[in-house]
Formats: sequence, C-alpha cells, structure tokens
Amino acid sequence: MAVGALTFHMNAQVTTPQPSPFSKVEQKVGLTDFTIEYSRPGVKGRTIFGDLVPYDKVWRMGANKNSIITFTDNVTIMGQILEAGSYAIFAKPGKEVWEVLFYSDTENWGTPEKWDDGKVAARVNAEVFPVPFNVENFTIDINQITNSGATLEFLWEKTYIAVPFTVPTDDKVLASINDALNGTPKASDYYAAAVYYSEEGKDLKQAKEWMDKAMKMTEKPMFYQLRQQSVIYAKAGDKKGAIKIAKQSLEASKKAGNDDYVKMNLDSIKEWEK
Repeated sequence: MAVGALTFHMNAQVTTPQPSPFSKVEQKVGLTDFTIEYSRPGVKGRTIFGDLVPYDKVWRMGANKNSIITFTDNVTIMGQILEAGSYAIFAKPGKEVWEVLFYSDTENWGTPEKWDDGKVAARVNAEVFPVPFNVENFTIDINQITNSGATLEFLWEKTYIAVPFTVPTDDKVLASINDALNGTPKASDYYAAAVYYSEEGKDLKQAKEWMDKAMKMTEKPMFYQLRQQSVIYAKAGDKKGAIKIAKQSLEASKKAGNDDYVKMNLDSIKEWEK
C-alpha cells in the first residue's frame, strides 16, 4: 500500500484553469458551415488597446495559438473573395479603424516570427465602435445572420469591430431547386422552393405556382404550410385568396393549440381586409 501511495504522489500534478480559456464557435450561415477556434484573454483591470495591444502593429486576435476561422464554401468579405478553408485572423488595431487580416498559414503560436505578406489572403478595414460597457473577455462571434451572409464580430474591453461577409447560398439553392424539380419532385421540394422564392423576393408568380402544386400533393396541409401559402398569395397580390387560406390556417392553428400562429393569422387577415 505504501509503495502504491508513493507512486500516486510522485505522478500527481497540479491542474489549474487557463488564463485565456479556449473557445469554439460553430455557426451555419445559409448553407455554409463556419467554425472559429480561439483563446479568450481577459481585461483584468488593464488598458488593452493602445497599451497592452499597441496601435498599428500586427496582433494575433486573442491569445495562445492563432485564432482560426474555417468555412466550407468560398465567401466574400467586404468585396474580397476568400476560398473555402482555414485562415488565421490577425489585425492592426487603430484608434478609429482596424485592418483585419486573413492569413493562410494557421500553424503559428502568436504572430509569425517572419510575417509574409504573400500569405495574406484578404485584408479589410473595419471601423471601431465604442461599447458602453466593459467586455471582460475577448470575443469573436457571428451575428446579423441572413440566408446570404452575416457579420464577423470582435469585442474586447470597450471596443467593437464588425466585418460583414456574404456566402453563395443563392447559387447553391437555385442549383438544388433546378436538380429537384427537373427530376421527380415531391411536395416538400415544391414547398421549399416556393418559400425560398418568397422569402428572397424572387418570382412570386412562380412561388405561388409551386406552392399550389405542393398543397395539391399534400393530403392534409399543416397550419404552418397554409400560413406560408397565404403569405405568398398576399405578396403576389391575391389578397382575397390569401384571406381564404389564412382562415384555414387560423382554424388549424387553433386545433393545434399554437397561439403564435393564431395571432399571426389574425393580424394578417385584419391587414389584408383593409
């Protein structure tokens, strides 16, 4: 027993929290998958920008290993195309504008010993916005998400930086619609195509035609499907037809006990009857 206890004590080691904990963000934008891996240093009572992080010098955007962003499709960042893959994120912070750099070499701990401008896949300028409260830990996130793009956000101390980007959702969806509807389309294919056209402001006459096909192929349409059909009718200018379908959705919503859809249908019927 004594030998076992001695071995245990000799092999044991102290485990403590990391000063800049690791974080991983996973986000789908449209049909494109994004992953961000980075470490999150804290303010800890210090002055960050212009002191701990000097102005006009390359900063690794975080702590420890490079902050790395990975995406599965080519994306366009403020007019510049970045091919699908992984990039280290660096910045040159300024008082009013940051230069944000996407670097093709992700295997650095901190800033590269020898910076190579040839490895800068994209560089963009982002305006500095003040934050009215203290952000203790450095934060990278993706927000303002739509089908076609989002905003890459950086926050720390009292500073906020936003880098908008777009993704090729429309091209991918239109290709899938073409493939599905030229094959043996199901009701769900017509329905999905109609809703996408409606939400993206495309050909509403076509959206209405596809939705009608979907509903004819559906034995018992659900309240939310009828809701989408009514909205498409209204957008296409057929308010009378929209009201009729919305009333069907309203009754189905009541039976399903879905108060949100009950309210949406009541509000729409009132608006379309004006």
